[in-house]
Amino acid sequence: MTQDQLWNQAVKHPAGYRETGPDAVVAALDAARIIDVREPFEFVSGRVPGSELVPLGEFAAASTHWNKDDLYVLVCRSGARSGRAAGYLASQGFTRVINMAGGMLEYAAAGLDLETAA
Repeated sequence: MTQDQLWNQAVKHPAGYRETGPDAVVAALDAARIIDVREPFEFVSGRVPGSELVPLGEFAAASTHWNKDDLYVLVCRSGARSGRAAGYLASQGFTRVINMAGGMLEYAAAGLDLETAA
């Protein structure tokens, strides 16, 4: 799936970002920058392949260096923290932000491949 396909199939959220499920995220692993906002101990126990860790407490500072026009998919345990992070990015002028609805709980329930610490 391309960036545009991922973006266009995602559902608009009133806070200015979009949401999609884990299946779509996996189909677009090479198309988007996947940011996991969980804590390090959560991240090492299993994550979306290729995702990068930016804990929510460090998120605002880290995102000041990001391109506001790139496509970002935000991930957390249930979708709540990543939803807050997605709303934050949208409020800062980021134009293509997607929250993975259901988070890693839904991802694992779907039986999708997890990447773990080496």
